[in-house]
Amino acid sequence: QVQVVESGGGLVQAGGSLRLSCAASGRALTVTGWFRQAPGKEREFVAAISWSGGTTYYADSVKGRFTISRDNAKNTVYLQLNSLKPEDTAVYYCAVRPGLKAIRTQGTDYDYWGQGTQVTVSS
Repeated sequence: QVQVVESGGGLVQAGGSLRLSCAASGRALTVTGWFRQAPGKEREFVAAISWSGGTTYYADSVKGRFTISRDNAKNTVYLQLNSLKPEDTAVYYCAVRPGLKAIRTQGTDYDYWGQGTQVTVSS
């Protein structure tokens, strides 16, 4: 069993930055993804990173503004959110895909999820 805990959300003005953290217990060899869900909208893929950190993938809507990275010594994945926009407001979820697997953008391919952290961007 893998436990996933996100942190780092908050309220920020448009143009500001936040860094989200995702700590996963017990497993370092995982693909980790970030997803978000805004009120009244479907959950959407944001970014993902391979177990080694050598491969990353981003949704077009965040490319160039968000950066995903990982520190396997700490079993932690980070999502740096820069140049935030009001449309980035959502609950952000971290999800883990254990094993030496490929990056996926569908939430159904991930086995373990955190409880989510709220990101609110004011205009």
